[in-house]
Order: sequence, then C-alpha cells, then structure tokens
Amino acid sequence: MNEKERILQLREMLHGYNRDYYVLNRPVISDMEFDGLMRELQELEARHPDMDDPNSPTRRVGSDLSQDFRHVLHKYPMLSLSNTYSEAEVADWYESVKKGLGGEEFEVCCEMKYDGLSISLTYKDGRLVSAVTRGDGVQGDDVTENVKTIRSIPLIIKNEERQEMKNEELRMKNEGLPGSKTDTAAANSSFFILHSSFPNSRSSFPKEFEIRGEILMPWNVFEQLNAEREAAEEPLFANPRNAASGTLKSISSAVVAKRRLDAYLYYMPGDNVPCDGHYENLMTARQWGFKISSGMKKVKTLQEIYDFINYWDTERKNLPVATDGIVLKVNSMRQQRALGYTAKSPRWAIAYKFKAERACTRLDEVTFQVGRTGAVTPVANMEPVQLAGTTVRRATLNNEDFIRSMDLHIGDYVYVEKGGEIIPKIVGVDIDKRPLMAQAVTFAHRCPECGTPLVRYEGEAAYYCPNDTGCPPQIKGRIEHFISRKAMDIDSLGPETVDGFYRQGLIKNFADLYKIDVQQINGDGSRQKSAQKIVDGIEKSKSVPFERVVFALGIRFVGETSAKLLARRFKNMDALMSATEEELMEVDGIGGVMAKSIVGYFADAVNKDIVERLCSYGLQMSLSEEQLSSVSDRLAGKSIVISGVFSRHSRDEYKLLIEQNGGRNVGSISKKTSFILAGENMGPSKLQKAEKLGIPLVDEDGFLKMISDEG
Repeated sequence: MNEKERILQLREMLHGYNRDYYVLNRPVISDMEFDGLMRELQELEARHPDMDDPNSPTRRVGSDLSQDFRHVLHKYPMLSLSNTYSEAEVADWYESVKKGLGGEEFEVCCEMKYDGLSISLTYKDGRLVSAVTRGDGVQGDDVTENVKTIRSIPLIIKNEERQEMKNEELRMKNEGLPGSKTDTAAANSSFFILHSSFPNSRSSFPKEFEIRGEILMPWNVFEQLNAEREAAEEPLFANPRNAASGTLKSISSAVVAKRRLDAYLYYMPGDNVPCDGHYENLMTARQWGFKISSGMKKVKTLQEIYDFINYWDTERKNLPVATDGIVLKVNSMRQQRALGYTAKSPRWAIAYKFKAERACTRLDEVTFQVGRTGAVTPVANMEPVQLAGTTVRRATLNNEDFIRSMDLHIGDYVYVEKGGEIIPKIVGVDIDKRPLMAQAVTFAHRCPECGTPLVRYEGEAAYYCPNDTGCPPQIKGRIEHFISRKAMDIDSLGPETVDGFYRQGLIKNFADLYKIDVQQINGDGSRQKSAQKIVDGIEKSKSVPFERVVFALGIRFVGETSAKLLARRFKNMDALMSATEEELMEVDGIGGVMAKSIVGYFADAVNKDIVERLCSYGLQMSLSEEQLSSVSDRLAGKSIVISGVFSRHSRDEYKLLIEQNGGRNVGSISKKTSFILAGENMGPSKLQKAEKLGIPLVDEDGFLKMISDEG
C-alpha cells in the first residue's frame, strides 16, 4: 500500500471511529490509538498536498449533536484539548508555553480530567438560564431541563456573605505531597484544595457569566444501573461516560433525575471573571455554591507537575467517579490570551492521558459473533477480573490475524487493558503460565449461526458469512437498521421487539413488518395500546422519502450520504435497480467497490423480491414531485461551508438545499471552498481563515436568490 492509499484508508477509519465515539457513544479504540492514527494522517497529508480534502478527519471536530434538542451557538467556542501520553510530551508543552510567553514566569494549574460529558452553564442574575453540551464545539444541544435535575448544579445563587472557611482549611498549604499517615479519604477531601492566597470569600458574582464543567455518573450509580438493565435483559452501558451521555440526552427529565448524575465545574471563560487566576476563579465559584474538584494544585515547575501526575495515577482509583487523565492549564487568564489558540485547541492547556489499567486473567473459551454486515468477530471469554472500576469477562479479539500474532491458547493467562478505559482488549500473554497440552485458538471456518462457509474478501482482515439473506443475526441486524431513526424511523420498535418478532416467526425480513396487524402482536389482549402504536409507526413509515428508503435497504457500503446521491441521480427505484456498475460510478462519490455491491444486491432474487414487496405496500419508491421540481444543477461543482445562525431556514434545511442544487456541503474552509453561506455570529476563526484565503461570503438572501429562477 502506497502513502496515498494509506491516506484514504486512514480517513475512512477515523471517520468511522469519530462516529462510534461521538454519535453512537460506542468507542472501539483508545484515545492513544486514535491520536496515533490522526498524527500519521497529518504527517502523510503534509507530504502530499495534492491529496487535500476539506472533509478530512484532520479538519473536523467530533460532534455529539442530537436532533432531539434545540441547537444553541456557544458564546465562546468549546475546543478540545491536545493529548499527551508521556512526561517528555508534557515537557515539550511546558517549554512551548515558556517560549510563547517570552520567558515570563507562569504558574500551571493541575487538575483531574474527569471522564464525562462537557457542559456549558449560563447564569443571569444568579439564576441558571441555559445548559448546553459541547456539541461540535461551535454549537451544542440545549439540555437545560435535564441538567436542572442534577442536584450538584445550583439553580439559584445569591449575593450574600458566605460563611468563612474553617481556620484549618485557610491554613492549608498548596505544596508537597500528603504524608504517609494521611488516609485516602482525607487526601481526597483536603489534598490540593486551597491556595494560601484565597480570593475574598465575599466576592459577588457578575450579572451574567458562564461556567463549564463535566457531567458524570458515579461508579456506584453506574454499577446499579447496569445491574438493573441486565435484570431487564437490556443492553448494558460500556462505561460511566456512555451512561452519563445517554442519560443527559434522554427526552424524559424524570429519567435523568432518577439516575443521580453529578457534575464538577472546571472553567470560567470570558472577560468578566472575578480574578486573573484560573485557580482563584474556581475557588471563588466554590464560594458561590458550585462543586469544584478537590484534585487541583497550582505549581511552577515541571517536577511539581510530574509529582501531581504520579500521585493521581494511583490515587484516582479510589475516587467515586471515572477519570482518564490530568489537565494542565496556564493559570493566568492574561497569559492564556497571550498564548492564544490553534485551529482546534488552546495553546495554554493540554491533557495528559493515563496509561490504560492492566490485569491478568485466564482465557477460558473463544466464541464467535456475527454482526449485521456478516462480519464474524472472535470474542475471548475470560475468568472475571476487576479492571478500571468494572468487572471484565469478555474482550474482542478483532480477527484471525490478531489471534495468530498473540499465539493464543485456551487456558492462557492473558493481560487485559481497557482501551481508553472503555473497551477491554487482550494486549499480551504470560507464556510461562501456559498449561501443558494447551490447544491453540483456531478461527471458525463456518458461520456459528447458520453454518455457511465463511469467506475473506481481498483486502479485508475480517471473515464474513455470505448468507446475508438467511443468517439470523444478519437478518435481525438489517431489520434493526431498516427501522432506525435515519432510515425508516419506526421508533415504536426496538432491537428487543425485533428479536421477539423474529423468534415468533412473525418476520423473516423487513418487508414482513408491513404484514403485521394488532391481533398478531397483542398477545393475551393486554397490550392493545402498545401493539397499536407499533402498527401505526410502521404505517407512518410509508411516507418516509425515497432517499431514506434507499439507505434503509442496508446495501453494504451505501451510507446516508451515498443514498441521497443515488436517489437524486436515478430518481426512482426501478432506475436504480437496473443501473450498471459504469452508470453508478458516474455518480460523484460512488466508487467501484460500492457500485459492485449495489449491482450485486439487486441481482439477488431475495433482495429483489423484498424491494418489490415494499413497493406494493406503498413505500416511497421515487423522488416526490416537490423534490423533482427543486432539483437543479445551479450549484454543481461548488463546495460550500455553512457557518453562523440563520433566520429563514435551519442549517439542516440549507444543507438539503445545497444538495438539491448539485452542491457539496463541507465542514471546514480550504482553498477549494467555493463560498461560505454566512449567517449571524459566524465564528471569528472561520472568518479570519476565509479572509486569508479570499473565500467569498454569501448571506441568506444572496444564497436563496442564487438558487432561485431569478438567480
């Protein structure tokens, strides 16, 4: 594989990992592995400027935006921090700060990096008025009502004299490590809490201010929640971060309240903060009633930073919430402004990520799972072991090549880590403990579900079950994809219900959904309301537009964007079904692999029958008259960036208009950008880059005129 092919491969991988982490909340690799791949891609792109792509993962910021919440523009962008994994990298950052400040002395605030969901809280006249998630860094989801259920977040604060801190706390020194006689509880409550130059305890809060922090789910709540879900046979959360994120995005604030989330606040942006010192600002915020981490310390030297890191690398395991590193910030706000920002992160702050915790346990068995696409994944079943706050019994083994590289045998004692303290994985084998006559692990030759011989396609690391129309996990997976929100959006159905219908013989493919009636699923007659809701949801899906029907079919390699391109090019299902590979590859964005997959899908008699049945049931098998009338090539060949807040249409509506008129939506500005559709409050960094590259700005009225008959 040459370097240009590697660039394309890395981009595809990182886009997928970004989606797994930010959208699906199912991270599959560690932060360290992700950062390593990202650095490799950055280096390769620098060597090959002709491979420039405005949609490269190196240009984008991951997003946790949800369509279920109102999107709010951040007053100050919520940028992510650069990650480091060694003392040498910390030293490099420290020296860069020293150089950036021209040798001026500076302090560093060391604090815990809690593993939760970032939140921005705005207060006016002492009242909480909004709570917004990080989102894509420029805008986030308004989750105010849900955040109000978190008891550690004050809803109202008052300008009144606060009780003086205890004398012994005021005398505490912000220096040195705790003595050997200090127990863990005392250390967690008193170590690194107060600086001797404490702000005035009676300081008033501004009329309006913003404070940022992390929403967390404590370990004990997480374990109880997963125990309840396991008893109810519901999918378990992978870790407290996923649980906190899923909870905060719940449409029911009652669910949020029940799950007892917590919050630590860690930053006050803006010019109207009480002090120049970041640490002092947080101590003042503590007096106002905010929960501020006790894991904080101001230092001046590299050795003090290393001491802080080494202490908490061990002590963090005793904390009630999950942590994944240390954050280092230049303390002076004035110096922070002088150091400024890169495109993605502040120069005055950096995150040091802890190495993954490791445990040793016995490999008892290897089983094989079949996914929706037919990919067969080997799974290690191990003697239960405690790791990073949870009990680990299973770990993914990736593929046959991985098993061979590890030389795994049944009965081996294996070293297990949690990648990014999330996904368990085997990282080594203690050969000295291998039992006599231990059997080497061999990969399955037949599908464990349907018995079909497995195949390994050229260039693929995984084995696949090719029986995509007759293998139960693939069938159920395709049905689950079909009913998902971005496909047919049948929200009255879920994976458990699909599994139940399949086992009862009610459905054998997704076309069978449209034959279901209330009597079939009403059981003993006590589920009339829920049964009717399911049937109504299925009926409602018949109005889903054509491009989403194409996506819902689950054709391998055809994603949401590709489905839109295909729908707009071929306009109806008959034309798409009869398209040749050559005709498909004429569509911008459709390559040879995808074209071959599409032709193969419609050549299968089972798939063809399913599509014909869907047509007979009344699903949308062509673009609507309205869509056909709105399709044009007025923006053909143009790459357009959308930025700012709009009054006449939403951002999603403008994206649709760009696509309908032949243009491409891109996420970041480059020399290839044709123009920027600019609304109010366009980000200053984007505006500066547009001016530097000479990219024109087009306002709402100008854009709408451009795509109208008049334009």
